[in-house]
Amino acid sequence: MRTLFLLLLAAGLGFFAWARFLAAPDPAIDSRPLAQQIEPDKLRVVPESELARTPPSAAPKPKPSPAPAAPEPAPLACLEWGSFSPADAARAEQRLEPLALGARLAQYRGEETAGWWVFIPPQPNRGAAQKKAVELKKLGVDDYFVVQEEGRQRWALSLGVFRSEEAAKARRDALRARGVKSAQFGLRETRVAKVWFQVRTVEQALHARLQEIAREFEGTTLHECAQRQ
Repeated sequence: MRTLFLLLLAAGLGFFAWARFLAAPDPAIDSRPLAQQIEPDKLRVVPESELARTPPSAAPKPKPSPAPAAPEPAPLACLEWGSFSPADAARAEQRLEPLALGARLAQYRGEETAGWWVFIPPQPNRGAAQKKAVELKKLGVDDYFVVQEEGRQRWALSLGVFRSEEAAKARRDALRARGVKSAQFGLRETRVAKVWFQVRTVEQALHARLQEIAREFEGTTLHECAQRQ
């Protein structure tokens, strides 16, 4: 046994000496790894806290700032709405009250030449004309007057006077839609009392609201103010 042990020990020492000093080096094993590195002096140990940081290249890009909103258009200096008969002017003024225009609202009165009118043809007498007036009130038509002066239009019922044929026709059609089937329109040169409204410093939202209200009154227009004499 002793002899066998000594033989194995001798064989092990001999193999170690051969592998260490006599055998050819294995090309897959780099005996001097640090000497083969590129710029080994620049290598450093990175702390764990630094590894947790997000690399600058991977940081999320800031969102672009939203484009500035387009500025709201400047308010209109003045809008004029008209023209109205005195009766229609009172109704129009009531429709403007919820807008709380205060000192921005002004009213002007004057006369204009009306070349067209809407009317119910002359009735046989005063009583028939008054009966027709009662029928108009039942239909919700308050803007009218009975023609009483002498002439071929006596006892006719005037339902409005207008400067243009288009405005008169629009008024006639609106009245017929409300049930006034006998309403007509035709030429009538006369001077009549009229009312205009002016609204100053009209921003975009108010302009849109005024346009909605103006559409409720046939024959009226909403436009920028003209200089009055």
